[in-house]
Amino acid sequence: MSAVGSLGLSQSGKPGMNLATDPDPACFGRRIVRSWPMVLPWLALATLGGAASAQPASISAGPADPQIASALEKVSSTRIEADVETLVGFHTRSTLSAQDPTSIAAGRGIAAARDWIQSELKRYSRDCGGCLAVETDHFLEGPADRIPSPTEITNVYAVLKGTDRDDARRIVLVSGHYDSRNSDTLDTSGEAPGANDDGSGTAVSLECARILSQLRFPATIIFLMVAGEEQGLNGSRHFAQMARSEGWNIEAILNNDIVGGDRSPQQNPSLVRVFSEGLPTAANEAELRLVRSVGGESDSPSRELARYIAQVSRTYPSSLEPLLVFRLDRYLRGGDHISFNQQGYAAVRFTEFREDYHHQHQTPRTENGIEYGDLLKFVNFDYVAAVTRLNAAVLASLASAPAPPSKVHLLTKQLENDSTLSWEAPAGAVGYEVLWRATSSADWEHVEAAGNQTRITLPESKDNVIFAVRAIDSRGHRSLPVAPVPEP
Repeated sequence: MSAVGSLGLSQSGKPGMNLATDPDPACFGRRIVRSWPMVLPWLALATLGGAASAQPASISAGPADPQIASALEKVSSTRIEADVETLVGFHTRSTLSAQDPTSIAAGRGIAAARDWIQSELKRYSRDCGGCLAVETDHFLEGPADRIPSPTEITNVYAVLKGTDRDDARRIVLVSGHYDSRNSDTLDTSGEAPGANDDGSGTAVSLECARILSQLRFPATIIFLMVAGEEQGLNGSRHFAQMARSEGWNIEAILNNDIVGGDRSPQQNPSLVRVFSEGLPTAANEAELRLVRSVGGESDSPSRELARYIAQVSRTYPSSLEPLLVFRLDRYLRGGDHISFNQQGYAAVRFTEFREDYHHQHQTPRTENGIEYGDLLKFVNFDYVAAVTRLNAAVLASLASAPAPPSKVHLLTKQLENDSTLSWEAPAGAVGYEVLWRATSSADWEHVEAAGNQTRITLPESKDNVIFAVRAIDSRGHRSLPVAPVPEP
């Protein structure tokens, strides 16, 4: 049984209720557009009581949570460097490399890396009094493309279960892939250090686990490290399918792949790219028609997650700024976030601003004065630490927030210039905010406090803007906003 299942997280928030027979209506999947959960930024706290004011507030960075801010200060570039150095020290982490006891004892190959990652997560769990459930998801893959014979693939993950009985079923997840490759995808023994691709992303997940396991959140956080990425996203695909089949309510996936800030002269160490899909990959034709009819082509859950990341970066400012790229991934490339998108989950990819292809998927060597190879010396560990802080801030912000409002509707039964929205209250909410922006704008522009009511009329034409509603708890944490659908 998976750790999520063993901790009751594959249940609909109630022990003994299996999502296979009693599905959580808030889960994504085929309800991805009808539910249309939209991840949104922390905004400035507005007054929670009383009727809507005549003048809406403008969107700004919200107040920082002192607990989260304190945790971010504990991210260590020195620890991250040590983690990446250890991963490089396994010589190759090819998914096809040896997994026998002798190779593991010699500290060479992917199985040795797997065991070390498990041991680190278990050490973090001991440090927090057993707060992490450290598990593996292993399966036999192939023969398949880039996998010539059946090969065992193992994903390693740790679950920090939420403290709230109901909110614990809500999951946010950070991932990186710990396998590596060189110039030959089928090379099972040659040097494949994989410092940046993706030792850096693995280190982000590990360091997030280390610092966030010292805190407790209402919702659940999963720290995931997958294998098989270089062979065809095999590990993430299996994990995402498992999550969907078990009914996990994953609200956001942060995938980190090539976040080492390669030390090339053209690099911009102040930017990290965040890739997000537009029209949801998992949506069916009827759902896509609805998206088009309401003008939601740029409002997929993944794209709202990207906007949320940008807002969090303003709440917890640092030397690093997310550059939102409204595209699934780079040309000719792909990453593990795609596996989750295919299962209807909101997922984005973090990647350094400018990649040096001499330092990716290359057997270490020097030719014509050019040094090839994904080597430790090309990684900027201060940059990886900044990426880690941004990931940790997003994870903690989401895990602290209440559940989003449900059944969010926009009244469209008659022609009128005002806009009326209604919703159902989630547990723990003490107030609500309505957000909107021009249909041509990239990010939210206005916020209106709705008090504790679940219906509001605004003097804004629904034809000109895109709306969303979010819940607020007693400590000012904002939920995932939800875009309305036309009232049935």
